[in-house]
Amino acid sequence: MRSGFAVAVLLLTGGFAAPAAETVCTVRDERLAELSGFAATADGYVAVNDGADDPAARRIFFLDAGCAVVREVRYPSEPRDTEDLAVAPDGTVWVADIGDNGAVRETVALWRLDPGGDEPVLARYTYPDGAKDAEALLLDGDGTPIVVTKEPFAAGLYAVADGGTLREAGTFRIPDTSTGNPFGFAGRYVVTGGAVSPDGTRVALRTYADAFEFPVTDGDVVASITGGTAEATPLPDEPQGESVTYSADGSSLLTVSEGATPTVLRYPSAVPAPTPSASPSAAPAPAAAESPRGGLGTAGIAVIAGAAVLVAVALAVGLARRLRRS
Repeated sequence: MRSGFAVAVLLLTGGFAAPAAETVCTVRDERLAELSGFAATADGYVAVNDGADDPAARRIFFLDAGCAVVREVRYPSEPRDTEDLAVAPDGTVWVADIGDNGAVRETVALWRLDPGGDEPVLARYTYPDGAKDAEALLLDGDGTPIVVTKEPFAAGLYAVADGGTLREAGTFRIPDTSTGNPFGFAGRYVVTGGAVSPDGTRVALRTYADAFEFPVTDGDVVASITGGTAEATPLPDEPQGESVTYSADGSSLLTVSEGATPTVLRYPSAVPAPTPSASPSAAPAPAAAESPRGGLGTAGIAVIAGAAVLVAVALAVGLARRLRRS
């Protein structure tokens, strides 16, 4: 019943059986009990925790193919709330220090770790329209980092710009699904992680319930999300799914949840990689007259704002209950 939320999406629903997840490996290092950012590399994975209270957990962890920690890198100063990471084609690791549950931070930060480096470099950024909570990071085809906010129903896409600012680049309107997850309705309408395939031809955004993939045209990740057609993969009943990455060969989506001894799960990618003789279908361009958040009208914006408050409250209650049980 979300007026104005006409989204082109092919959902895996109805009589179609969702593909079963395959277990890849289990992370047994106790320091990674709040795993929130996760990315595949040629020989394993890179991982970060979500705002860890334990100083020993506030590091960038490199894992082998069996999910065992083989290397760790410390931050030169204390990060505030790291939520996601992305690995560039040249091996540069970008860590997104963008968590802000109360939407009170004056700045958010990105940490850049050069290939083989032993100390990440910090850069701070401000939103053009006020503080926001965010949990997902993407890299555009030209290497520009893109922060994806956790606003319910309509996640903002913000690209790094000159002068320490983030530029509002578009909106991902989260499609409707009925996939089960620990947070119910609320868990289906907030973005908790994102990834771009190693060859740059696909992009995925996930919620607590589903992953949505888009083919990427001409390396333009934002335009492909805002103007493209998504394929949905249900991620049913993951404990607290906050990470998604493509496998090193790009054939699969890998997910992982926060919690003790988290398990990495594999799902087939819903968007086939293009063959050498073909390229992804061109995504239709968004209407030129529409602003990044436009097209809803005053009534639509009011409805969404009210619903967003309800989703935020439901998530806060759900997380509090999970914390009490842990």
